[in-house]
Amino acid sequence: MVLHVSDKKGVPIAEGMIGLFFEDINYAADGGLYAELLENRSFEALDCYGQKGDYYTKPDYGYGWEATADCGKGKAEYVSGSPVSRVNPHYLRFTALAAGQGFSNQAYRGLYLQKGKSYRVSFYARLADYEGDLRISVQKDGRCAAQEKVACIHAGRDCLRKWNRYETMLSLDEDVEGGLFVIALDRPGTVEFDLVSMMPADAVAGVFRRDLFTLLKDLHPGFLRFPGGCIIEGNTLENRYRWKESVGRIEDRKVNFNRWAVHETKEKDGWHSDYAHYNQTLGLGYYEYFVLCEMIGAKPLPVLNVGLACQYQSYELVELEDPAFGQFISDALDLVEFANGGEDTRWGGLRARMGHPKPFGLTMLGIGNEQWETKESRFFARYKAFERAIHEKYPDIKLIGSAGPDITSAHYTQAWEFYRKEAQGKGTFCYAVDEHYYVKPEWFYDHTDFYDAYPRDVKVFSGEYAAHPVNGMNKPEANTLGGALAEAAFLTGVERNADVVVLASYAPLFARAGFAQWSPDMIWFDEKRAYGTPSYYVQKMYGENIGTVTLSMDGQEKKLREEEVYVNLSLEERTGELIVKAVNHNDAEKPLALALPAHWKVCGPASLQVLAGEEDAYNTVENPDRVTLRNETADYTGVLVLSPMSFTVARIPVAKAPLRKK
Repeated sequence: MVLHVSDKKGVPIAEGMIGLFFEDINYAADGGLYAELLENRSFEALDCYGQKGDYYTKPDYGYGWEATADCGKGKAEYVSGSPVSRVNPHYLRFTALAAGQGFSNQAYRGLYLQKGKSYRVSFYARLADYEGDLRISVQKDGRCAAQEKVACIHAGRDCLRKWNRYETMLSLDEDVEGGLFVIALDRPGTVEFDLVSMMPADAVAGVFRRDLFTLLKDLHPGFLRFPGGCIIEGNTLENRYRWKESVGRIEDRKVNFNRWAVHETKEKDGWHSDYAHYNQTLGLGYYEYFVLCEMIGAKPLPVLNVGLACQYQSYELVELEDPAFGQFISDALDLVEFANGGEDTRWGGLRARMGHPKPFGLTMLGIGNEQWETKESRFFARYKAFERAIHEKYPDIKLIGSAGPDITSAHYTQAWEFYRKEAQGKGTFCYAVDEHYYVKPEWFYDHTDFYDAYPRDVKVFSGEYAAHPVNGMNKPEANTLGGALAEAAFLTGVERNADVVVLASYAPLFARAGFAQWSPDMIWFDEKRAYGTPSYYVQKMYGENIGTVTLSMDGQEKKLREEEVYVNLSLEERTGELIVKAVNHNDAEKPLALALPAHWKVCGPASLQVLAGEEDAYNTVENPDRVTLRNETADYTGVLVLSPMSFTVARIPVAKAPLRKK
């Protein structure tokens, strides 16, 4: 096979085109990126039930907590009356009948703590009737692995017993797996507790689990879409994600149940699932999302509710004529102020008080998640209302629309007709339309030309895509190399059409092993470790090697496709590097000869990244590197030898020469 490399410009590639989509699914936030180790730290847990159009919760304020039995069981009551915050009104009232009695937290599947590391424990306590101190410890098989004494602040009997915040550090001389977090009283009495937290001292910015943060940063993402996904909409409007409840003091962030707590519930189980206590503490809130974007170098792309609960799961909506609809638009305007406003504004001032006086530089907003037009939803009218209000006040904000849940139904066709009609003569109406496709690998191979014939007036955001060799709950085996190669092949066509596809992100991003409602996912982890899937490495290879302009393929990609080889060419004009991306979907090696323009001179060795292996291979927490990147440097010979079942990215330095226009 010979590939003639053209010096004709193709299309410019948007900087930061390859990004991330974060949704709080599969315990991605609490139990995941948010580094909190304890469950139900504010004693506000909700037990979730329901089916489409009929969801409800039961209070289970003691979920995850249990009185210890070492010295006989004390009395644990979950009460309200004098809370730390009225937003989260419940707390634990614990009575020790004997010295040493206390209570523990299950911490998902037990604490995993590492030797030599420190862990910050903090909590509020009110000494209702107590004259002693507290012991904070980690227990393992009845043995104390770490312990610290906390001296309590005492007041006289005739004084107000106030809430006080306490903090201490725990360190370990050995690794602990399956540990139990324990607070014990050193004498009989009654103490009330709230917001009991345990965070690794090495959490990035005091918020993010370090290994997961590093995996994100190493992708060099151009943007981050957050915080979903279906949780934006909620199963009910009461359950929707309200960004204003996710900012300010941690104590004042209202605990909410997660829409994924009731995923695929069944009547035989009482419309109840294994994930029924999947809640959101909102410790990872909008402020933290913006900070995360800044730290990993990604542009923020928050998504807003438009007055519709999840159209898959609910019938609830707020009518456009209802005065309550105005609040959804106000929330959008206030969000821009929170991100970009000066310290003298209400919401910009809150951002500054939280620790970030400088604006975050928000440039994009998603209007709705995965909405589509029906007689009842009237999504198009909702979009127009948001667009008018936002652009009247913030004309430079780029808005992202929705093409619905797929790219095959009438919803998709109808959406594009709407955006293209409304955008005529008004280029700011919609910057890009969010398309979603979760499909078999074969679809990706068959549709590498999907965007070749798209009109170029309104851009595309490939907002959620993934190859699904198989799917289901808790299936790391769904993330095969074969699926990742199909995604890489499809992305050659996405990149080739970078004048219409300006943003692209795989989904979902995270999955905690044993806690996942959806597979496949880009990054899997448990309490001990995290790993990238083959799909992760495909995203990394694209994110690091996108180039600034494509080179014209002159139809050669079609001929190569007949050989099950999928190629695109780009140039990094700033460094003068030719970038070749090639997928070989064959069980045998394929040599690919490169015929360069005569006036191009190779001026150094080529650098190669190769992802290869067996088509059904996948990584696990036990074997995280079965499929991984191979980095090489080699003298340029004019031929790329493509390994069987592989994705190869080659960067070839060439003497700078002007490109011809397409």
